[in-house]
Amino acid sequence: MKKIVLSLLAPVWPLLLVAQNPQVATDHGLVKGRMDENHILSFKGIPFAAPPVGSLRWRPPQPADSWEGIKLCTEFGPSPIQPKPAPFMFWSSEFLIPESPISEDCLYLNVWTKELNPQKKKPVLVYIYGGGFRTGGAGCPIYDGAAMAGKDVVFVTFNYRVGIFGFLAHPGLTGESEQHSSGNYALLDMIAALDWVKANIAAFGGDPDNVTIAGQSAGAFAVNYLTVSPLAKGLFNRAIAESGGSFYSAAGRQVQGLKRAEKAGTELAESLKCASVAELRALPANTLLQASGGTSSPIVDGYVILKSIYRAYEQQEQATVPLLLGWNADDLVYVDSMNPEEFEQSVRTRFGDLAPDFLAAYPHATTEEVKRSQRKMSRDEIFAVQGFAWAGFQSKLPGSDVFVYNFNHRLPAHGHADDFGAFHSGEIVYAYDNLHTLDRPWEPTDREIADQMSAYWANFARNGDPNGTGLPEWEPFEPDSTKVMVFDTDTETRTLPDLNQLRLWESYFRQSLESQ
Repeated sequence: MKKIVLSLLAPVWPLLLVAQNPQVATDHGLVKGRMDENHILSFKGIPFAAPPVGSLRWRPPQPADSWEGIKLCTEFGPSPIQPKPAPFMFWSSEFLIPESPISEDCLYLNVWTKELNPQKKKPVLVYIYGGGFRTGGAGCPIYDGAAMAGKDVVFVTFNYRVGIFGFLAHPGLTGESEQHSSGNYALLDMIAALDWVKANIAAFGGDPDNVTIAGQSAGAFAVNYLTVSPLAKGLFNRAIAESGGSFYSAAGRQVQGLKRAEKAGTELAESLKCASVAELRALPANTLLQASGGTSSPIVDGYVILKSIYRAYEQQEQATVPLLLGWNADDLVYVDSMNPEEFEQSVRTRFGDLAPDFLAAYPHATTEEVKRSQRKMSRDEIFAVQGFAWAGFQSKLPGSDVFVYNFNHRLPAHGHADDFGAFHSGEIVYAYDNLHTLDRPWEPTDREIADQMSAYWANFARNGDPNGTGLPEWEPFEPDSTKVMVFDTDTETRTLPDLNQLRLWESYFRQSLESQ
């Protein structure tokens, strides 16, 4: 009888051992993860590149060293070096990296999966965090991937270098580069992580030919840059962008180029009394962290990024992939308050011939109206018009369905101190079914929205179409119909709110670009 039982168990015995002691062979060595109470497997802190320290500071990511034996991967690797996290504005501790460890040695990634079966070929979603390219890390509680793994999506997060560690350009760095480029090291980190996914994700049950890149805020800006980088070609099949895009910068100026970024790097070096790149590399990381100057965001360097996002999309040089994007009702940055007269003068000074149209579009008869209009203008300029332009360009590209959303649901608040409405990054815990990671007095409506959004996101990662059984129909975006999915107390398709204002901003920015 015992032999019969063992014989029956033989085909499943390896799977039982894997569940109890999950191990995966990567191209650098064996890694051991952990299984949670819901039988989701996680592998945290897997190195995908060598530590970018010492002589590797401000160099493209280099291959990670291989290891012997089994590497325990049950804790997040160090977050990128940045100031100590401290809650502010909308962002409570759940939105921030852990207080430690924080280090230049930060190029680690994390994988959540339901099962280790290469034959299943589950869709892969690679999430890129926000933080203005100056802060952030994959270890934030709200980026937990277990819930999405439970929806049969292999979920991946990774760290990339931030601030001047990720973006410093300098003539000396350009001179030592075979590609005659510097800056954009953070984007190269992202591409290295995607290369790792391509090479290894099948062992975690994922399909390397069905990869969705997704990001919020700076992460969405990064997704936008990756869609035009020749180095990222073929590494992803779909894109999700939450509250971000890089089509228009302040006053419609083109994105910074290499020479201007090199000048900023030279000035930084001079302020630190460093005559060479070698001296800069010898400085303690904290000295650089406390310095001001240099470049802390992507540039057109001629290697990673060949031209501005606007010009690349205008010439239809972007990736031909399905796209899901949107922004929040209260995506905004705070601005100095004005009275009606000051607001009107400010608009007339900035917008010239278009000023009457802007004044008509944004009510300003009272101080309270001015406050609301300033906030809406902030949202529309920094986030909404970027997504609107992106959707318009991509929808004209054959083979690229576009799905646009507005997240307008006010997050429930404990009190006035955390009542920020549908604030910037508030949608993340809904989109990835992570309400449990954020301390809020959740109501049944919030759970319903989270169920819907996360199902849409998982469906989109699976096949490029968010629609599925039991979900309200989400129509593809068309420039003429401008239908979007609005997530609120009632989730439904509507004509894009604030459409006239966004068209006005586009007119302003395009007019500015054409005059350069």
